Amino acid sequence: MHIKSVSDFRKAMRHGPYAWPGGYPCYFVTSDGAALSFKAAKQERRNIIDSIANQYKDGWCIVGMDVNYEDDMLHCEHTGERIESAYGEQDDC
Repeated sequence: MHIKSVSDFRKAMRHGPYAWPGGYPCYFVTSDGAALSFKAAKQERRNIIDSIANQYKDGWCIVGMDVNYEDDMLHCEHTGERIESAYGEQDDC
């Protein structure tokens, strides 16, 4: 999903962290290519909205939302937490 406006970002937030159908985990992509979790986007929504509205390229400007199918090493750039993947979960072995 491309995010080109504050309205698009709000729609994506209402969509929630899982794709439907399928329940695949989603995350946000910033203009500089970083991944942000839904948790980080919720915490920093004011910075994100300001960046989108004013077209700042400051690391908070979200340009898309994507599904993490298999990347079990994808981490949120803001929180450092691993972003859940649909099929690439790490083994506990």
